[in-house]
Amino acid sequence: MSENSVSARAAAWPTSRGARGVPRTWAAPSFRRRLQLGLAAIWLLDAVLQLQSFMFGKGFSQMLAGMAAGNPGFIADPITWSARLVADHPTWANAAFASVQLFLAVGIAWRPAVKVALAASIPWALGVWWAGEGLGGVLAGTANPVMGGPGAVIIYALLAVLLWPTDRDGPFEAARPFGATPARLLWLILWGSLAWFAIGPAASRASQAMRNMIAGMASGEPGWLASLDRNAANLVAGQGTTVAVVLAAVLGLVAAGVFLPVPGARAALVLAVVVAAVIWVVGENLGGILTGSGTDPNTGPLLILLAAAYWPATRRKAIP
Repeated sequence: MSENSVSARAAAWPTSRGARGVPRTWAAPSFRRRLQLGLAAIWLLDAVLQLQSFMFGKGFSQMLAGMAAGNPGFIADPITWSARLVADHPTWANAAFASVQLFLAVGIAWRPAVKVALAASIPWALGVWWAGEGLGGVLAGTANPVMGGPGAVIIYALLAVLLWPTDRDGPFEAARPFGATPARLLWLILWGSLAWFAIGPAASRASQAMRNMIAGMASGEPGWLASLDRNAANLVAGQGTTVAVVLAAVLGLVAAGVFLPVPGARAALVLAVVVAAVIWVVGENLGGILTGSGTDPNTGPLLILLAAAYWPATRRKAIP
């Protein structure tokens, strides 16, 4: 199934005439193209969030500076320098950040520029992962999947690689650039790391750790979401170790699930979507985008988009 293949639905769309009277048929975007457009939409949301008034005050630079805590010096020093630069030039810095993210969104959405934009998004995402997320707390020992560890921005880079335009075929969209085995290994590494971070840091296994993390997210949220946080926090009170172990086991099943036959792989991907959605709402609070200070929607939507890229392909016969 190539990038230019026409689905049955597209083939049935009414034709029009070009400038020379040649019949033209509008082709609906392929599934791969829809995934790319989903990634573009998230980049666009990031650009809009970067233009919030909070970003132009002291709060954003202080948020960046806080990412240095617990990191080794060679990671923390560039973060501190970046935060100081933003503090000194908040208007220009945030306008530049928003402009880059808008460029990436428009470039991915505009087919002629998709390769350039996807390629540019990789070093940008890696830079933001370092300077903006402190590597997601991986080296600081604070990474936890419930709070968005190991960082949302690294998944942008992964999606840019797996959704690269190609005419190669594959058993699922993420397999088309490099093959099924490398794609499955990337999935295993990502979700396996989530399983490890769920149970690895000692703080996540403390009896009240999970309760405290979730309860702490209620500040600044709308009433309905803050209430959901408090109820969820009460539900896991005193059960930090149990919750961490169960979560790690579920994430481990998801990590290994893509190696199963098609029915098992689909079940694992459905489980991945459910887990990502729950974490996004309860743990990540929609990335804090309702507080006026959120910079991105966090990992939830990206993990769901990634799961869609691994969904086993369904063969369709085009109507001649």
